[in-house]
Amino acid sequence: MAESKSFQDQVIVVAGAASGIGMETARLISSLGGSVIGIDRSESGLGNLQDQVSSPNLNTRIVDIADEAKLKTVITEIASRFGGIHGLVNTAGIVGPTNIMAEQLSTAQIEETLRINLYGAIWMTQAVLPIMKRAKYGRIVHVSSIAGKEGNPGMTPYNVSKAALIGFVKGVAKEAATEGVTINAVAPAVIQTPMNADTGDETLKYMVSRIPMGRLGQATEVAQLLAFIVSRECSFTTGFTFDASGGRATY
Repeated sequence: MAESKSFQDQVIVVAGAASGIGMETARLISSLGGSVIGIDRSESGLGNLQDQVSSPNLNTRIVDIADEAKLKTVITEIASRFGGIHGLVNTAGIVGPTNIMAEQLSTAQIEETLRINLYGAIWMTQAVLPIMKRAKYGRIVHVSSIAGKEGNPGMTPYNVSKAALIGFVKGVAKEAATEGVTINAVAPAVIQTPMNADTGDETLKYMVSRIPMGRLGQATEVAQLLAFIVSRECSFTTGFTFDASGGRATY
């Protein structure tokens, strides 16, 4: 970001802030003057974030985005406490089961991934949209995945959740386009984060082999892109899925 205080007087909610891309995004936006509220289900992870950032610009709230009622209550409380919400960066998600063929998956395995990766994103959007529409200003960005564009074998629940998230962003962005609210997505390839710690070696090697740059992405690289998308400067792009895939996707 060009301006050292480009988020001055902005309240930005970062979901999934306890680790990886979310942690780096919370750190970056708070350093740029934003009032960041990091939300996550991991109390220890949020504590670690606060220890690392140690800034009056950072606050945290413990909430599981898979719990619709509690999530919406927390969003409402944040808006009341901080006088609104200008931006939402949703990085929360799970990989779900890997190296399992589609016909071998249980309903529970599919539903758990969808509840966190898709439903949580929908519920957060539903909660912040009225707040942003009243203010005639808002920025929302959801982290999807290259799997939502191309699919990865053995990862059906993840593929479905991320493809559906892109579709959700496209439609709801057009609904809010005249309200001063932009809604976009980012589709990273495999990023070096704790989220991928349990991803099978075979799956990880496959995903890296598809990246022309030949390496894992870094959380800081995605955080820079997310910070731009949720900034005032990103004012004429909505319903779009930005690439962060080292060249794997170019559309």
